[in-house]
Amino acid sequence: MARERLLTTSAKKKEQGRPSAAHLWLRRSRRFVGPALFGSAILMGFGLIAYGIAAVDPASQARRMLDTVAVFGSDRSMTVQAVIVDGRQNTPLPLIREALGVSRGDAMLGFSPEAARQRLESIPWVAQAHVERHLPATIVVRLEERRPFAIWQNQGRFVIVDRQGKTVATDGLDQFGPLPLIVGPGADQAAAALYDLLAAETEVAERVQAMVRVGERRWNLRLHSGADVLLPEAAEAAAIKRLAELQQEAKLLDRPLAAIDLRLPDRLVVRANRETPETPPARPTARRERG
Repeated sequence: MARERLLTTSAKKKEQGRPSAAHLWLRRSRRFVGPALFGSAILMGFGLIAYGIAAVDPASQARRMLDTVAVFGSDRSMTVQAVIVDGRQNTPLPLIREALGVSRGDAMLGFSPEAARQRLESIPWVAQAHVERHLPATIVVRLEERRPFAIWQNQGRFVIVDRQGKTVATDGLDQFGPLPLIVGPGADQAAAALYDLLAAETEVAERVQAMVRVGERRWNLRLHSGADVLLPEAAEAAAIKRLAELQQEAKLLDRPLAAIDLRLPDRLVVRANRETPETPPARPTARRERG
């Protein structure tokens, strides 16, 4: 400490009578100040010009940046080498390839995941799609498909629809297993709610062959026996519960009936099935001729 203090005192004596270090630095660098300020002014000028261009035409600047990225991304190490698809069950592969619009060797940064997603979601089977670029060379696709719900018969045409009524298939209807049959205009949009009500009453549901939409207002249930159950408009739940109770108490659905009308909450109308097999006519006996 004493030595340090001594050195400090001696230095102060030597500094007396000579300019400070700051003054010397200013004197030596005076000849560089002018050019430095001039260079700074030039750089500021270029910066203001660039800012003005970006402010006037930001879209042009964005396109220029994307073009630059595309050029640098055209190296072979940044090209599509694999496409991974997850979640596909029913969506045809050719439709997926067409929607992606990419081939092996294409530039990864030239591929648009958002555009591919929109094209994929235009496929009837696809409810949602997620598309990602995994650099350097892989595209990953995750699909959420619509589920087959029912066979919709309308104006003599049969198609497969999902619970929201979206048509997902028009051919190969037998490859999706047993599905409920819904009939008539508007049945595609409204059948899911009725199906859920029937699913809660097993003894009724297992006897239903088809759900028939009437006038786009209410439903009839066509039974395997050929009978029709007429349900009230906007009161299907109470009517189906009542029908289940009648089946448990009186085996109503097992009787040879043509119709069961439940449209009135305080009345049950039953129409018997009067159709009976006709007795075939007796074969005429040939007469023997005498003689």
